[in-house]
Amino acid sequence: MLTVDYARSGVHLDLQVEAGEIPAAAALLDEQGFVLESVTGVDWIKENQFEVLYDFSRTDGQLCRVLLRCRTPRDNPSVPTLSQRIQGANWHERETHDFFGIVFEGHPDLSPLLLPEDADFHPLRKDFTA
Repeated sequence: MLTVDYARSGVHLDLQVEAGEIPAAAALLDEQGFVLESVTGVDWIKENQFEVLYDFSRTDGQLCRVLLRCRTPRDNPSVPTLSQRIQGANWHERETHDFFGIVFEGHPDLSPLLLPEDADFHPLRKDFTA
């Protein structure tokens, strides 16, 4: 867990977990009434890793925002899907796959969402050249 200043970071809780812990952490948040707002990636090219970021929020009464993050190796980027439990994760994961090439294991359909069907590139990777 990372200590955060909400006024500075926009989240109340910032959790770094292992990739295999993502489904359990997301299930716990889901059970507590949190909703998934977004999923995206960050390319830490110098560290040879990607980071997957999941933004959750709960607005029933008082706003509470949680950032769930995990790292995966750049040479075989893979994390478990959340799409079986949280249907809204489906398109977010497809978009992240399009732009970074991160595989969401168990996802029902990682076909391109925004890129052409025959795209063999991931434009948000830092080593991408147009």
